[in-house]
Amino acid sequence: MTDQQASSPSSQDARPQEESPERLARPLIQLAKLNGISTSYIDQLGTYVEIRDEVLVSVLAALGVDASSDDAIETALQHMRRIACDQLVPPTIVVFNGTPSRVAIHARTERPELSLTCEDGSSYPGDLAGSLCKDADADPTIPYAYTLTMPDDLPVGYHTLRVIDGEQTAEATVLCAPARIPVPEPVAERHRWGWMTQLYSVRSTASWGVGDYGDLKELLHDAGEHGADFMLINPIHAGTPIPPIEPSPYLPESRRFLNVTYIRPQQITEYGELTADDRAQVDALHDSVAAANDDPNPLDLNASWTAKRKALWTIYHQPRNAERQAAFDAFVKAAGPDLDAFAAWCVAFEVWGAPWETDRNPWFTTLDRNSPEVTELVRDNRDLFDFQRWLQWIADEQVAQAQDAAKEAGMALGLMQDMAVGVHAYGVDAWWNPERFAVGSVTVGCPPDFYNQQGQDWGQPPFNPRYLERTGYRVYREMVHNVFAHAGAVRIDHVLGLFRLWWIPKGEGAKGGAYVTYNYRAMLAVLSIEASRAGGMVIGEDLGTVPAYVSQVLADHGVLGTVVEWFSRVNNSPNAGDPYAEPETYRKYALASVTTHDLPPTAGYLEFEHVKLREQLHLLSEPVEEFQKAASAERDAMLKLLVDGGWLDASAAQDVPAHEQEIVEAMHRMLLKSPSLLLQAALVDGTGEHHTQNQPGTSTEYCNWRVPLHDADDHLVHTDEVFKNPRVLSLARVMCGE
Repeated sequence: MTDQQASSPSSQDARPQEESPERLARPLIQLAKLNGISTSYIDQLGTYVEIRDEVLVSVLAALGVDASSDDAIETALQHMRRIACDQLVPPTIVVFNGTPSRVAIHARTERPELSLTCEDGSSYPGDLAGSLCKDADADPTIPYAYTLTMPDDLPVGYHTLRVIDGEQTAEATVLCAPARIPVPEPVAERHRWGWMTQLYSVRSTASWGVGDYGDLKELLHDAGEHGADFMLINPIHAGTPIPPIEPSPYLPESRRFLNVTYIRPQQITEYGELTADDRAQVDALHDSVAAANDDPNPLDLNASWTAKRKALWTIYHQPRNAERQAAFDAFVKAAGPDLDAFAAWCVAFEVWGAPWETDRNPWFTTLDRNSPEVTELVRDNRDLFDFQRWLQWIADEQVAQAQDAAKEAGMALGLMQDMAVGVHAYGVDAWWNPERFAVGSVTVGCPPDFYNQQGQDWGQPPFNPRYLERTGYRVYREMVHNVFAHAGAVRIDHVLGLFRLWWIPKGEGAKGGAYVTYNYRAMLAVLSIEASRAGGMVIGEDLGTVPAYVSQVLADHGVLGTVVEWFSRVNNSPNAGDPYAEPETYRKYALASVTTHDLPPTAGYLEFEHVKLREQLHLLSEPVEEFQKAASAERDAMLKLLVDGGWLDASAAQDVPAHEQEIVEAMHRMLLKSPSLLLQAALVDGTGEHHTQNQPGTSTEYCNWRVPLHDADDHLVHTDEVFKNPRVLSLARVMCGE
């Protein structure tokens, strides 16, 4: 058993729980900590884990720090200490309204000049110099060390502090945010509930074999008509421009833009203006894949997009009237250079080939945004370049239409968008702006925990925390702003990433990583600013190996955490079979649900679908008999809580298959006793689906993110049938408290 694996309780009690003074005195450990690398951590089972030296050296290298020898480590330590003394002002300053914020100013002249420009371009009228005082505790080698107390009357927004010190000038971005994200009035009145669904899985006769934004619009409207106040969907970030399509919505090419494969061609204004011949061509393309809407097998994403893309190319060439052209031009202008970068990457992908096939298509590693070949490529393929920008405009329009439908149906929040942890290593963000990432030598994942015993490597390059600080978190600001453009709430997958990310050096495997810390205050400030401006909410997925302080910090800032019934045991016990917590003990500032997309639907979980699937895919690190024993104990503990609480009749607990729907509804009825602000039901729990949508720790071994929506009898459920399904309507009534 390695030091990254869970130990037994007896061995755990004998092990240390913190680093020794001898370890803390080592130069490598000091260097790692100065660079924000955690050199130890406590895993989900409470086991203390120390990070190996080899891992620390590799992670430091990914941050641009040479720690390959004792001399290199000493040089790096001296360099960092010198920077700390010489820095005139930190590049990013975080201010939460009502909370004192102090900034270190390290000057070489006695009285540096200070000025503050607000986001709207106006100058802050207050006396900044009067808030400057000498720092008696600073390093004595600093000529003039001051502490600036930031004014407490700054408006919410992104401002610029300018410091002039003799011939030296430095600017800092000031993120001034509400101390807490305000709870929208409808949610403050009473807790609200909504559905979770996978957009691609729900199809109609108008779909192209895969659920789309047209289906989303209908689902939101119908859900609102039946009492729901929001609908959480899988991430709809941008993917590849041509097949093969990456099935996982959590491995996007860019989080800045939208997934255009979900566009509904028939919903585009210009579709209704096509000539008879062009209309017939588009309709024929739809007919070529329409039969897939009735196929119960895993979705064929590639066939769907191949046909749909041809149809969109035809619609794109239909002339737009002056008003529509003006709207497109305004979208392009507002999107700015990032849209052009994305379009250029798409053209390179199409013309030069898939970027990950570097042997045949080396452009990703040999060319960059400044290469003349890229400029020439865009010039020679201007129509294709403009087509990609047009697709983003259409996708933006259709997501906006879906959110409008939700609001018209009376939803308090409407669409809840899901934000993935990161982006594909060969995506546009990593190619056009590699300086934003620790590219090449490390990827992001998570260490082993109770539900992912091998750990996970998501294959994504992490944001470089130094770049974020240096640029005032602009890239993060723009990303969050765009997600809130058409959403009433945003769910942040793996919200621990605001605080720390598990960086995995190449060749080490998911277990051999280290946590790198981030300035969570800065990112929480951005979330607070954007959410308050949109009147929306932020939900953080804080499951797994998450320190208790993280959930508390999130709650303090009005970011909801995540509570899942299957994971909620008394005293947060990780042991299957231990008693489940009463719903009254759930957190108030949370989105509470029965299950997640990483577990089988509740009906399948009750029938041990997860045991069968993990054994079939060889994902278990223990004998299947042991895992089955734990799963049975887990189910028994849940049934006991339901019976003891009066939500389920004891006779039903004795025969799970015969009382499946009754048990599923009992678990949701129990959820209503929670004080949590938001409650969530999964659409698959409404229909009675058994099939797993996603099995963590797999890629091609299982049909992840391609399972169409079924009912309890394994029949397909189409978009217009969802809210006619008796079982869905019954669960909706439960969630409405009827």
